[in-house]
Amino acid sequence: MTKKSLSSELIILITGWAFIATHCFFEFEGETESKNNEETFLLTSMANTLFFPPLLLLLSAFSTATAQQRHSNISRGSSLTPGSNLSWPSPSGLYAFGFHQQGNGYAVGIFLAGGAEKTVVWTANRDEPPISKNATLLFTDGRLVLKLMQGQEMSIAIHDEPASSASMLDSGNFVLYSSDQRIVWQSFEHPTETLLPGQHLIAKQQLFSSISQTNHSTGMFRLQMQADGNLVAYPRKTTGYTPQDAYWASGTFGTGDNVTLNLDDDGLLYLLNSTGPS
Repeated sequence: MTKKSLSSELIILITGWAFIATHCFFEFEGETESKNNEETFLLTSMANTLFFPPLLLLLSAFSTATAQQRHSNISRGSSLTPGSNLSWPSPSGLYAFGFHQQGNGYAVGIFLAGGAEKTVVWTANRDEPPISKNATLLFTDGRLVLKLMQGQEMSIAIHDEPASSASMLDSGNFVLYSSDQRIVWQSFEHPTETLLPGQHLIAKQQLFSSISQTNHSTGMFRLQMQADGNLVAYPRKTTGYTPQDAYWASGTFGTGDNVTLNLDDDGLLYLLNSTGPS
């Protein structure tokens, strides 16, 4: 079967409107591809078909040969401040983890650092008020914490095992490691508004829209990979998971809880059933 891919030039911000003046349309193809006991459902960019409001930031335009799993080592005791040392970059400089401007202050997150504009792809504690310029992001005592005024602390990553080192990878994944280099936390497992190439949205995970391009607080929409294998878009404030609550669905319900949403390096957005047809 010939795969149809999304344009590598397509970039859409997960907000209530498009980042560029182009709407995105998706269509679930009934045709599937089975290989090695895996079933692939293709979601393709199609005009004049089912309208899917812009809920994904597709960053395949920035997926280059340099964006591999190379490490930038961050040791205990390292710190960032909004005024001077703003971020920890990935080895190629494509992504960075640290402070970015939001409102009248700052937020902590991951952003594309290679261009003039910092396109944010992940945000920590996104519904908290903007951070003041006097805050410090500190990697200490096996934790990554934000130290605020008057001795207040806010956790950036919650994990059971102490972390000994950290890395901002060229994939856009920020990772905390134990003393024996096992991953104890990674941003790819805690998505906020963006799905990056190589990242997977697994069963029961959701993407939530941002309010705007400059305000990354939780917005009006959510996209959920349901445990029944259906990928469904809902208004954020709906409490149910019924067809009446949804405004878009992939139509893949009944395929099981091993279905994931994936974006590959070629810009192909697809659902993958790792156990094959049910």
